[in-house]
Amino acid sequence: MKYSLLAIVFAFLVSCSSSDDEKDYRVENEAEIVAYVAEHGLNATRSNSGLYYVIEEEGAGAQVTSTSDVAVTYKGTYTNGTVLDDSKGELVSFNLQGVIAGWSEGLSYFKEGGKGTLLIPSYLGYGSKDSNGVPGGSVLVFEITVFSDEMIADRNQAEIATYLEDKDLTAARTDSGLYYIIEEEGTGEFPTETSTVTVSYIGSFLDDTVFTESSVSGRQYDLAEVIKGWTEGIPYFKAGGEGKLIIPAHLAYGSYSDIYYGIPSGSVLIYEVKLISIDE
Repeated sequence: MKYSLLAIVFAFLVSCSSSDDEKDYRVENEAEIVAYVAEHGLNATRSNSGLYYVIEEEGAGAQVTSTSDVAVTYKGTYTNGTVLDDSKGELVSFNLQGVIAGWSEGLSYFKEGGKGTLLIPSYLGYGSKDSNGVPGGSVLVFEITVFSDEMIADRNQAEIATYLEDKDLTAARTDSGLYYIIEEEGTGEFPTETSTVTVSYIGSFLDDTVFTESSVSGRQYDLAEVIKGWTEGIPYFKAGGEGKLIIPAHLAYGSYSDIYYGIPSGSVLIYEVKLISIDE
């Protein structure tokens, strides 16, 4: 379900084109939205395009623009309450140049950390014809929270605390927010943040799903050219040492990793690591 909104959006952008015989739902959509706003007692603002939006929390972060990368949670319904799509609390990231007009315009009224509702007429949504299961002419209602980096960091800290409690683990926390566990310290020297090292590892998410794994013999890395959690974390081990790095998103692949790395947005990453050798 997490990616279904984007799948529908991109399919719409690629396949939808205007034609003279398409029905114009503007009048019906306007009446439907006005009735919905009245029924739910919403303090909604209407833009010049016909989009309605409600800002419930303004947020304290940067102003979103129509070309921004955003990380959001959302729930989308029709005006009768039937659910169209729901991120179910999971973060989803995308660039606003690649989504329906109602989103790219609507989110530009929010700041990072903001929360509210978009009421999107069909001509700013999925159009006047049925598209990927969305009936033609549909008004869409999206409840959206736009996450700031600070909100994601706070969320990650809570997730890590729950993980450690559930696994009955004790970890050291650094000032940056990295957590690490030394299971075997190793011998000899510590590497530095600019060392070249050989490391074997298993990378997983908080639910224990493995997303990457090296061979037993490991791989060589320049610690100046890896994610921040590794640059900081590997130097806590001596050669032969092993343990865990628990890395929040801001020290890994960031808030928009869905877009750039294919890793769920804002993900905490768990690495079981063994520092095989310090090579340079």
